Amino acid sequence: MLILAIETSCDDTSCAVLEVTGGARSPKFAVRSSVVSSQIKVHAPYGGVVPTLAAREHVKNLPIVFQKTMKKAHVKMKDIDFIAVTQGPGLAIALLVGIQFARGLAYAYGKKIIPVNHIAGHIFSNWLLDTHVKFPLLNIVVSGGHTELILMKRIGDYKILGATRDDAAGEAFDKVAKMLGLAYPGGPVISELAKEGNSEAYALPRPMIGSKDSDFSFSGLKTAVLYLLKKEPDIAKNKKKLADLCASFEQAVADVIIAKTLKAARLSKAKTVALSGGVSANTRLRKQLQETFKRELPHVTVLIPEKNLTTDNAVMIAISAFFNKKTARSWKKLDANANLTIEETS
Repeated sequence: MLILAIETSCDDTSCAVLEVTGGARSPKFAVRSSVVSSQIKVHAPYGGVVPTLAAREHVKNLPIVFQKTMKKAHVKMKDIDFIAVTQGPGLAIALLVGIQFARGLAYAYGKKIIPVNHIAGHIFSNWLLDTHVKFPLLNIVVSGGHTELILMKRIGDYKILGATRDDAAGEAFDKVAKMLGLAYPGGPVISELAKEGNSEAYALPRPMIGSKDSDFSFSGLKTAVLYLLKKEPDIAKNKKKLADLCASFEQAVADVIIAKTLKAARLSKAKTVALSGGVSANTRLRKQLQETFKRELPHVTVLIPEKNLTTDNAVMIAISAFFNKKTARSWKKLDANANLTIEETS
């Protein structure tokens, strides 16, 4: 089976062709091609994603990305069995570009479309590592727009155990980077500087780390950095202090995410924990999450995607589509849903 996938939920334009062999219980995935066109340079001057600019870039780049993807995979549309496309959540104006492109292909070539939840895509990025996943599976999705703990008792059965009440973790990274005068996106820049810093140099708060629920909050941490910079305005200009603050901030975020995930894993009796989303590329978080579970819950398998699958990509959309083939539909019955929740995904 060959699946052509399209992802345009935010500021990355991506297409992929995934080959699937074997049945639903034991599939084998082979990425025939994957192309991602980043818009970082377009949005960097604004310090964040501008929806209208994102849509404009998708319109310009998607046909090119599609052609490159098909050429690299050495396939033609007649070879494709299904078209998968991100339906939501995301920026409505950006999602529509991918949806309309998928509809056009489906109409022209007589193909069925499988709509995919973007968050489910992130979750299934780990299936490229291991398709024999043990349930219950606890997913921690950490990105610029989402920070959620999602329990899967089986494929298609999703329950949100906790989510951020304000800023997502990735959003907090970007906002703190902006305060420090650093480049966008902030996560990779802060992480690079943090390598040379002392994570205990600044006593930053760990919001909601001891709360009884599984929710997150990062606005208080962001505000603490703001007050610290008002108190010590020279931090951003001092290489050592800047590295220390970046390390301290990064450690605070990691501590909260790991503590919440560990608690939720215990309560849900999870057999597998899977990390995904853009922030899952963070080296400190990846390393410490694995170390914590090896020490505290050694019987739990921890899955972490390859770094090239942490950011938005069409490979994850294709994998998710395979497990959701029953929702395949005509091009006439597909619309974007910017506010689609994971619990609406069957």
